[in-house]
Amino acid sequence: MSYYKEKIFKSPSIEELRSKVEAALKEEGFGILTEIDVQATMKKKLDKDYPPYLILGACNPVFADKVIQAEPHIGALLPCNVTIRGLEDGEYEVAIMDPISAMAAVQNPEIEPLAGEVKQKLERALNSI
Repeated sequence: MSYYKEKIFKSPSIEELRSKVEAALKEEGFGILTEIDVQATMKKKLDKDYPPYLILGACNPVFADKVIQAEPHIGALLPCNVTIRGLEDGEYEVAIMDPISAMAAVQNPEIEPLAGEVKQKLERALNSI
């Protein structure tokens, strides 16, 4: 089982694709809580050049509430990460984490069905971009 699913997109810029990703996630009830600009961070901290690379921390509050109620320590595995990574020739990879894989170590029978529902929502968002 892979820990992520990805698709390749053509886009004039990472910003334009990011807007589409956020809109697709919003349709599934997710908001963006965090953003890491890997390219800028690596340049600043290590003086290394990276292609455009964003890590977006997506949260669906309804499901976050359910999993936190079922497993209070689950916050160590939240939010759901979505990445947008620049490739070549105007292509970008958008990848979503697999919540089932991420939650596999959690020994709580209430979590797996919730992770399955979140996975479906993330996949629908990815497929609608």
